[in-house]
Amino acid sequence: MLAELVDRLGARPEECFFWATHAGAELDLLVVRGTQRLGFEIKRTTAPTVTKSMRAARDSLRLDEVCLVHAGEHSFPLEPGFRAHAFGDATTILAGG
Repeated sequence: MLAELVDRLGARPEECFFWATHAGAELDLLVVRGTQRLGFEIKRTTAPTVTKSMRAARDSLRLDEVCLVHAGEHSFPLEPGFRAHAFGDATTILAGG
């Protein structure tokens, strides 16, 4: 699913990274395009929630947004700096970048 997400985003290989800390915080995907920095977590649920690890990634990496790509049909805001994105909507995430 990660490769398909990267393809749907239209992200180039040099824009894509995995990120993790020794303390256990991680992101499934970090995309850096120009000045835009987005983190991605892929969840199989239809009701994603923000975790401590995601907050650590957002703060440590100074991310513009953490996108929780999920199995549901709708995209919606979770809290400032975090948004749930339906997998089918993934092509619009980097549209502004």
